[in-house]
Amino acid sequence: MIAAPACPTVAVAGSSDRFPVRRIFCVGRNYAEHTREMGGDPNAEPPFFFTKPADAVVDSGAAIPYPAATEDLHHEAELVVALGAGGAFLSQDAALALVWGYAAGNDLTRRDLQAAAKAARRPWDMSKGFDHSAVLGALRQGSAVPQGRIRCLVDGVVTQDADLAEMIWPVAGIIAHLSQFVELKAGDLIFTGTPAGVGPIGRGQLCEVQIDGLAPATVRVG
Repeated sequence: MIAAPACPTVAVAGSSDRFPVRRIFCVGRNYAEHTREMGGDPNAEPPFFFTKPADAVVDSGAAIPYPAATEDLHHEAELVVALGAGGAFLSQDAALALVWGYAAGNDLTRRDLQAAAKAARRPWDMSKGFDHSAVLGALRQGSAVPQGRIRCLVDGVVTQDADLAEMIWPVAGIIAHLSQFVELKAGDLIFTGTPAGVGPIGRGQLCEVQIDGLAPATVRVG
């Protein structure tokens, strides 16, 4: 028999504890300007979801290799929700009771593979769910939704800058909608979408996601 794999975990702000990760869900096109940036209509559709493997998580401050099979690695700054409880078919009023905490995150994307998959009407898995593709700052415990700015900087230059209030679907709406498709459980993470300004990270560059009130999510790409 092979040994059971270790459970991926995320750092917790102000503590030596680690948050165990069960699954990672990601929301596509949840800011109007980013939806337009990617060729969509922000008023046309409810939120849609894709996933990353739990072991794609990377702690802030890490250095990762430049991913294989791409020459167009992109950053996507996102607010990440960590669930401490589960449920299915939830109302928006009940959704926030599931939240354990929040973190700054970076949904790394092999954009050239994603574009090819879209053109061929194939799944996005290899453009989103690759090794080291979910960078996370330390989680801040609490269910109150963070407010303020979300930014991304590449080598100190701001590439994304928006207000969290610009999300098309708020946190409670995202959780409630996702729970119509799958039963959510403790340990699930939800990346809530990225604002406009997504762009490349080159080899050797430092990328930092900042969200007011949360620890940054920083990664250097080898």
